[in-house]
Amino acid sequence: MPVSRRTILLAGGAVAAGSAAIPVEKHISWSGRDFARTDYDDDYPEAPEGEESWMNWSGVQRATPTEISLPVSEDDVSAVVASAPGHVRPFGSGHSFTGLAPSEGVMVDVSRLTGMKALDATTGQAVFGAGTRLFQMATELSEVGRALPNLPDIDVQTLAGSFSTATHGTGETLTALHDHVAGFRLVTATGDVLDVTRESHPDIFAAGRVSLGALGVITQYTLKTVPSFNLHRKVWVEPIDDLIARAEDLAGTHRNFEFYYFPHTGYGAAISHDLHKGPVTGRGDDIDDETLDQLKMLRNQFGWSPWLRRKIIGAALPKGTIEDFSDSSYKLLSTTRPTKFNEMEYHLPRENGIKALKQVIAQLETHKHVFFPMEVRFIAPDDAWLSPFNSGPHISVAIHAAVDEPYDYFYSEIEPIHRANGGRPHWGKHHSLGKDELMLLYPKFGNFLALRRELDPAGKFLNPHLAHMFGETFDA
Repeated sequence: MPVSRRTILLAGGAVAAGSAAIPVEKHISWSGRDFARTDYDDDYPEAPEGEESWMNWSGVQRATPTEISLPVSEDDVSAVVASAPGHVRPFGSGHSFTGLAPSEGVMVDVSRLTGMKALDATTGQAVFGAGTRLFQMATELSEVGRALPNLPDIDVQTLAGSFSTATHGTGETLTALHDHVAGFRLVTATGDVLDVTRESHPDIFAAGRVSLGALGVITQYTLKTVPSFNLHRKVWVEPIDDLIARAEDLAGTHRNFEFYYFPHTGYGAAISHDLHKGPVTGRGDDIDDETLDQLKMLRNQFGWSPWLRRKIIGAALPKGTIEDFSDSSYKLLSTTRPTKFNEMEYHLPRENGIKALKQVIAQLETHKHVFFPMEVRFIAPDDAWLSPFNSGPHISVAIHAAVDEPYDYFYSEIEPIHRANGGRPHWGKHHSLGKDELMLLYPKFGNFLALRRELDPAGKFLNPHLAHMFGETFDA
C-alpha cells in the first residue's frame, strides 16, 4: 500500500475543504497526545551480580537467569541439562510474546545448533539444527532444489521455536510448519538423548512436534521437504466489507490467501499466492514498514475523528491491484520485519471465523488509538497433540499493537470474543488461558501433561508460565 505522508496530508486537506474545516482545538489536542504505555521499557533488565540479563523481541518478557548457556553441540546441551541444579528453559530468537522462555535458572540458547546437516536425495528429508532460523533453512534448501510447502510471514524464528509453538502460514489446504517434521532429537531432563520418530516413540512424536519446550531441549529436526517451486503473488486493496464477504471463496480459489484490515479505514489488503511456471519477475520492494508509518501518522494526526480518518484514507489509498510479481516461494511467503509489536492471535473453527472477525473489528474500533493492521489467515488440520489445528480447519485472527503502546484491551475485550467462538490461542502470542480452559479445548491435553511428568518428574523444564498452563505448583 504505497501511500506517502504527503498523499495522506493532501487527502486530508481535500476532505476538509470539501466538507468542513478541521476543528483546530481537537486537532491540536489529539496531535499532542502521548500514545506510549507507562510501563514500556526497551532496556534489558538490570541483572544482579553473577547473573545474566535477557528479554524477548518485544521486551514484555524479561529474566535475569543465573546462566545463559550457548551450547555448540548436542553433547554440550546434554551436559548443561544434566548438571543444572535448578530449572532449565530453551530459547531461540525470543519472538514469542508469552512467557515460554524466561527462567531465573539456566536459559539454553540453541541458536548455535544451526544449518543443514544432511539431505536424503531419495526421500527429500533434510536434517537441520534446531537453532536454524527459518530464512537460513529456506535459503539452504533452495540451494539444493528443495523447499517446505509453506512458510509463515516472519522468517527470523528458529525451527525449534516455530515448531514448538505451532507457527503457521496460510492456505486452506496447507498445514502448519510442525506437520512437516519427520523426526527430532530430544535431550531429556536427565541429559539422555532420544531419537524420536512416529514409529520409534509415537506418543513423544505426537506431543513433541508442538512441545512448548516442556519435554526437553530439541537439538535437531528431520524435515519432509518438496521440490523448490515458484509462486505468483498479487496484492490488492478493496473495502473490507466486500473482502470479508468474498474471503471464504478466495481462500478456496488460491493456494495461499490471507488479508489484512487497516483499523478505522474501512479498507483491507488481500494477498494471494498461486503456483507459477516460467520466468519470474522477482519480488518488488518491501513496503510493510512504510505502510505502518503512514497508518500511524494518520492515527496521530486525524485519530480524533473516525469519520475524517476513513474519508482521508479512502481518498489516499490506491485501489485495485498494487503488487503483481513472481519469485521463489520462500522469497515471497516470508519477510524479516524490523518493526516491533505485541500480538494476540487466536485460531477459530472455520465455521465461526468470519463471525468472530466481524466482532473483533467492531470492538477494536471502539479504541481511536488503534492503527496496527490485523491479519486473517486460513490453516488446514493436522494431528499433533497440542496443535491448535487438530480439530479441523481454522481461521486465524491476529491483532497487533505497536511495541511501546498499550495492549491490555487484548485480554479484557478481544480474548473473550475468541473464547466465546471456540478459539484456541497461538502458543507464542499473548493469551491468558490456564489448565482448566486448555483441558476443554484440547482432547489430548491430559495425555500431554502425563507424558511431560513421565519425562520430567521433577519439573526441571517448568517456569511460571508453563506451570500456570499445566496446573503445576512452581517452586522457584
